[in-house]
Amino acid sequence: MEIRLAERIVTLPPYLFAEIDRLKAEARRKGIDLISFGIGDPDLPTPAHIVEAGQAAMADPANHRYPDYEGMPAFRAAVCRWYERRFGVAGLDPDTECVSLIGSKEGIAHIALALLDPGDIALCPDPGYPVYSIGTRFAGGVPYYLPLEAKNGFLPDLESIPADVLKKAKVLWLNYPNNPTGAVADLDFWKRVVEFAKKHEIIVLSDNAYSEVTFDGYVPPSFLQAPGALEVGAEFHSLSKTYNMTGWRAGALVGNRTLVQALGKVKTNVDSGIFQAVQVAGIAALEGDQSCVAKNNEIYARRRAVLVEGLRSMGWEVEPMKATFYLWVKTPGGRKSMDVVARLIDEAGVVATPGVGFGLGGHGEGYVRFAITTSEERTREAVERMRKIAW
Repeated sequence: MEIRLAERIVTLPPYLFAEIDRLKAEARRKGIDLISFGIGDPDLPTPAHIVEAGQAAMADPANHRYPDYEGMPAFRAAVCRWYERRFGVAGLDPDTECVSLIGSKEGIAHIALALLDPGDIALCPDPGYPVYSIGTRFAGGVPYYLPLEAKNGFLPDLESIPADVLKKAKVLWLNYPNNPTGAVADLDFWKRVVEFAKKHEIIVLSDNAYSEVTFDGYVPPSFLQAPGALEVGAEFHSLSKTYNMTGWRAGALVGNRTLVQALGKVKTNVDSGIFQAVQVAGIAALEGDQSCVAKNNEIYARRRAVLVEGLRSMGWEVEPMKATFYLWVKTPGGRKSMDVVARLIDEAGVVATPGVGFGLGGHGEGYVRFAITTSEERTREAVERMRKIAW
């Protein structure tokens, strides 16, 4: 019998990173020791006080049963208190304006099911996190790619969106501090976004996973700080990058209660919530000693300095980012990003991510992303290896 897959799977864009995996496997067969800057996954351990809280909660039989679908009230309350302390966003109701997520990725994918009908348009940044457009496609929606260009500070030009697109647009995805470009947005930008959303009746979904990975005294704002933000949108946040908890899978959506409750309704039908021991650890992360965050950033800053200085010494055009652990670097001589990545793997045993992999609009071409998630020592070694490549 012939097994026929759903159109939503068959019509997915090609998975570019499968080719990178092939190149990596081939390099390993040759005995090449790979140094990876490819994945945005912190290599630093989860802080001890968070691990200890999770371990104690794991031993409690009360946490071995199904959790609350929307998340433990104590976890949601901790998220709302953190938003007030960190961003000054006061008065969030943990019962109606916050829902827990099994990592923000699943919420980003699932919210399209709550908001988009077939044919609805989602405005997706390009380059951008691929799940914005993939979730849109799974829901039958249509991604419209917003160019993020250096001349605009990698901010979208919302005024350039065609009128016929705006009429069908239901959702606007934004992500600052930004993956993959490392760009940042100020509060005035978010104020303009709120005005734009009200004018065109478009829902704003902000992905703020990198707000705590910062450098040189920079303090990013939240979309929810903009007046009127709660009327038009909501914000995803994650413990993954802030507290080195990518494997724990814990995050939240906060903001407009209609949006939060709509995602909660999807989730009650497709998953059973976060393991409660993880939520207890999440409370310890949000409400415990925050010095671990500054210590992480000091380590990242040293790695950033090594990589920026090394790439510049080789003639690469690179600017140190103010936030995130990504360097968004122009390819040498304007080469195709996939060609550059292939040579880095083959000739230096260094793994980076091609900019072309971050969206179908093509605006990531000509760039390579380096994630500073490998040790300072290995970063120095990678720089020395890359010096030997003749571009």
